[in-house]
Amino acid sequence: MNTNNSNTAQQGGHVSIDRGIFSLGSNFNQRYISDYKKLAKLIEHCKGLGLRVVLTQGTYDMLHIGHARYFEEAKKHGDVLVVGVDSDEKVRARKGPERPVVPENERLEMVAHLRPVDVVVLKALKAPRWQLIKMVKPDVLIATKQTYTKAEIVELHKICGKVIALEPMATTSTSAKIRKLQINTAKSFGATLTPKIIRAIEEVLEKIKD
Repeated sequence: MNTNNSNTAQQGGHVSIDRGIFSLGSNFNQRYISDYKKLAKLIEHCKGLGLRVVLTQGTYDMLHIGHARYFEEAKKHGDVLVVGVDSDEKVRARKGPERPVVPENERLEMVAHLRPVDVVVLKALKAPRWQLIKMVKPDVLIATKQTYTKAEIVELHKICGKVIALEPMATTSTSAKIRKLQINTAKSFGATLTPKIIRAIEEVLEKIKD
């Protein structure tokens, strides 16, 4: 890693990034880019420096260890990791009115706090298909195996340098965690409320008898 004041260093033909460019601690305002035009200029600049750009996308609702491992693995495939985060509207349209549990502004900030992530952007519901992918044209697109069909991967290879499908990085998903939470909550309420309801019914029946 270069310790001089320059932003990049050439080492054996590979350009390594000086952490001063992207490693800005938890500075969310520096990592989050809301303007896609600014994002396009940043990506163009990075590629001009010879940096490999990696892109991945998702909901990232209720961040867990699987997400952190996923980002860490994704970053191994390049120099700059761009993460597209689905908007609340986009998540609701795909997963139902109960989701997301965590609002988009918090999800964006939490993703930006993870060390491997360099840039975070929001993906709108009505955005054209693969808008972010087509704009970034990543050297490497990272996804899970369930994200794209084989036909879609063939099509994506025309846009991206490489498409890599990763295995799940945790034994359970966010959806599974939410279902477990709902079941446990229902059981807890049931155990608490059932005796009260029974007593209320008994009192009503006693009054009817009288």
